[in-house]
Amino acid sequence: MKIDTGDTTWLLISTALVMLMTPGLSLFYGGMVRRKNVLGTIMQSFIALGLVSIQWVLFGYSLAFGPDVGHVIGSLDWAALRHVTLEPHPDYAPTVPHQAFMMFQMMFAVITPALISGAFAERLKFSAYVVFILLWSTFVYAPIAHWVWAVGGWVKNLGALDFAGGLVVHISSGVSALAAVLVIGKRRGYGHEIMPPHNMTMTLLGAALLWFGWFGFNGGSAIASGALATTAFVATHVAASAATLSWLLTEWIHRGKPTLLGAASGSLAGLVAITPASGYVDPGSAMAIGALAGLLCYGGVNMKNNLGYDDSLDAVGIHGVGGMWGALATGVFASKAVNALGNDGLMHGNLSLLAAQAMSVLAASIYSFAVSWIILKIVDRTVGLRVKSEHEMEGLDLSQHGESGYLL
Repeated sequence: MKIDTGDTTWLLISTALVMLMTPGLSLFYGGMVRRKNVLGTIMQSFIALGLVSIQWVLFGYSLAFGPDVGHVIGSLDWAALRHVTLEPHPDYAPTVPHQAFMMFQMMFAVITPALISGAFAERLKFSAYVVFILLWSTFVYAPIAHWVWAVGGWVKNLGALDFAGGLVVHISSGVSALAAVLVIGKRRGYGHEIMPPHNMTMTLLGAALLWFGWFGFNGGSAIASGALATTAFVATHVAASAATLSWLLTEWIHRGKPTLLGAASGSLAGLVAITPASGYVDPGSAMAIGALAGLLCYGGVNMKNNLGYDDSLDAVGIHGVGGMWGALATGVFASKAVNALGNDGLMHGNLSLLAAQAMSVLAASIYSFAVSWIILKIVDRTVGLRVKSEHEMEGLDLSQHGESGYLL
């Protein structure tokens, strides 16, 4: 095996792009909350960069990608990056340094628990959040990443496809977000007080950074610079564009006006949905996946009003619903003509791939929900999940961090 400098350059650039997505997420979420909670919300995304990165180096990467144990988890043979060298790895990084692959995957591990924070924004103790994401990254993210992407993982052996994280990132975070809102409960005054976003320009900037970073998220998952990276790059942009338009059109018909928040949310829905399929579908299929994602995720976001749970920033409706649709859509639209290492989906006469995708969606959803519920209950019994009522009224910025986002 020989290191290819072009592949290595692309993977390092992609790693930096995905790193930027977490601060982008902090702005996307930060603009959507009330001004008294802006810093607390931004902090929940930003702290993941430090905390999960260290967890990943110490043992997270080994649990996710280390030598297989029972097809469900990696061993601790690679703890503290032992055996993770600058030499290529034949299975994960055949043309780039193994540590470059490790860093790329680290950025996925960082942003995934941060996505969950949108569900319980404006009411969770910072100490509880820190404990939760550490436990969640260890007991939810690492096992599912191993199932899907690691050599020996049972979902990989099943033949299910997840190019860049529909199962590993979006379904795991979206379903865990649902468990979180059910355990934590609604914000004080939810349903009675108006809680509008305080800074939509910040939210749009965050959405733009996410869209920008997603080219590395999906394109970098090719782990090489070439045709496959280009396929994912094109599919990513086409799906996001189609979803932006379909969400806005749906909102315009349903509510009478197209909104900036709708445009930002629609783009994110398309990006989520194309993630698992991006390296397996042509541009036309990517357009269909994105267009339907805008419609389905719009419905998923509005579902909370009918079901009565408080998903503050729509993590369930966008990442949960979008991730499930994207994983199933991979089983419909995937084509060996696009990627010979993938499989043909239902549109190309193969029902078995859709069956494998459905099974993997069900397994990841049940596991994420159940383990997240247990972790949340443990954290509640020990640290306590919610801030005090008076602290919630005051806002997380002052009560949790002793600072304010705005002087006036």
